[in-house]
Amino acid sequence: MYFTLVKLRGSLLPHDIAGLNGGDSYSFHKLLWNLFSDGPDRRRDFLYRFEAIKGSPTFYTVSEREPVDSGNIWDIHPKRYDPKLKKGDLLSFMVRVNPIRSKRDENGRQQRHDVVMEAKNKIGFKTLPADQRPPVATLIQDVGIDWLRARETEYGFSFEDTSVRVDGYFQHKLFKGKGSRPITFSTLDFNGILSVNDPATFVEKCLFKGIGPAKGFGCGLMLVKRI
Repeated sequence: MYFTLVKLRGSLLPHDIAGLNGGDSYSFHKLLWNLFSDGPDRRRDFLYRFEAIKGSPTFYTVSEREPVDSGNIWDIHPKRYDPKLKKGDLLSFMVRVNPIRSKRDENGRQQRHDVVMEAKNKIGFKTLPADQRPPVATLIQDVGIDWLRARETEYGFSFEDTSVRVDGYFQHKLFKGKGSRPITFSTLDFNGILSVNDPATFVEKCLFKGIGPAKGFGCGLMLVKRI
């Protein structure tokens, strides 16, 4: 596997960047995918996280192959990624996720629910008097912790509630082109400390394959550092 830092070349001017962006938030998404697309039938085999660092688009990626810049617009810094972990290792982490919970309706069809909006609807947040509404930050923290807690065993880690911060709730709307239906999804940001319970599962399922859905839109890549 490869861990890669991808930045726009410093020689690009602001109007060059504006031209690349094409005026919509979906364009950078396509530009990044082009780094890993070597044919029309290529399926996604990478994770990525987007950050705006000093106003410049920056991506962190984890992939099976090194990215290739055919357009000469990126500075690419790949390195081999082979984490050596053992049970009990403590790691600081950050991850952006699409916080949904899947349920089946009365007809057996699977429905996905944004856990933040679900929690708000459950307590009738909009209709509650202002002085009876729980702080939004507290609600986000609580439902985020519950979402991550439900995935501990599957992904091979554990954490203490007080060692993880949940914030940055945001609802995204991307457009592929004029007249197309928008792609909508939400994200939450997690920052904190975790303990590795099952090293093999944690590396293969969490670090290499990502956590949660919407990985094609920049969710699920967990960045970690040893404590």
